[in-house]
Amino acid sequence: MRHRTMPVEEDLFEKLRVELRRGSLVLAVLGALREERYGYTLRTSLEEAGLPIDEGALYPLLRRLEAQGLLTSEWREEGKRNKRFYRLNADGLHVLGQLLAEWNAISESILRLTEGDK
Repeated sequence: MRHRTMPVEEDLFEKLRVELRRGSLVLAVLGALREERYGYTLRTSLEEAGLPIDEGALYPLLRRLEAQGLLTSEWREEGKRNKRFYRLNADGLHVLGQLLAEWNAISESILRLTEGDK
């Protein structure tokens, strides 16, 4: 008998996928902000890299990262609009390096654990 994917399983997968992506997005945002960007260009960069994020998730994340001392931001007029530009600061760059090392170690461990599943 063939096993069918049930809606509950799909819902569970989606919840787990969102949880996995949430942590990944912090790393992606920090990496993208090595270059100064404002919210829209950051969202576009993330989406082009295959990591779309809603405004409702991005801006609270930016505020939290700034409050944690990892980003700096400033309001500037560009065109006829004021835009808030964000950039990784020295502490953020240091933390990014640490997180990337941790990410790579975790990724290697997961690959070792799942190689037999191929």
